Amino acid sequence: MARVDLHIHSNCSDGSDTVKELLEKIKQENLEIFAITDHDTIEGCREMEQYSNNFIHGIELTCQADDIKCHILGYGCDINNEKLLELIEKGKKLRRIKLETRVKYLKEKWNIELTQDELDWLYSRTSVVKTHFANILVNRGLADDTVSAMKKYIDDCKTPNTRFNIKEAVKALNAADAIIVWAHPLGGEGEKHLTEEEFLPKLETMKNFGIKGLECYYSRYTEQEENFLVNCAKRNNLLISGGSDYHGTNKKNISLAKLNCDNKFIDSDCLTILNVLEA
Repeated sequence: MARVDLHIHSNCSDGSDTVKELLEKIKQENLEIFAITDHDTIEGCREMEQYSNNFIHGIELTCQADDIKCHILGYGCDINNEKLLELIEKGKKLRRIKLETRVKYLKEKWNIELTQDELDWLYSRTSVVKTHFANILVNRGLADDTVSAMKKYIDDCKTPNTRFNIKEAVKALNAADAIIVWAHPLGGEGEKHLTEEEFLPKLETMKNFGIKGLECYYSRYTEQEENFLVNCAKRNNLLISGGSDYHGTNKKNISLAKLNCDNKFIDSDCLTILNVLEA
């Protein structure tokens, strides 16, 4: 029996904790098995290597699979793989365009002009997402939390598509020897969860694109939802994964190793992906 969390973000993407702070919290929580899965970057993994060699290298890629907006996790990836690094670099360039669009939108729509310090901070980030803008707005007292800040000020901003095509993402992850898992497949933070009827055809699409597992245990899922996903994974010969989607203070009420909304302990033996990663 071991405490496990295979979905953790550092401030190399949109988490609030530095990698060093994250490792200290992981030790305090007696978390024995963990993965760093920052959005569209491997810099968190690279930095964690300075402090520990006992963790799973991961990445979370923001993708489009036909009509499905999704996130896929790549576990055990070679963070020096050329194809993966090329994809990450492409994503950086696309997100820079999105960043500039949002800066302009805040000024024109809401008369919110970012200071030079705020702009310097945004442009210094490895991976800029809505949460970073939301933090600025919360710090200014314009919203109570990042979720409400995004909903009010940012979500309606029309930006160019910066999602990776699922085919190119899967190709890069396969080149990096990663195990590909569909993250929070019923819906992520702030999203309406799919019904079973809505989910099943999407699962067939995702299988066809090459996923090998499902994130069945997730901090926002009920026991009924996790049981449904576990059964789906077993019926479809998919690996079972689980993670909190920890972002520190950037996501409310999500602690390390929280793998369901009831805080029920999920033993590492339940996650069949570990059998492959540890082989």
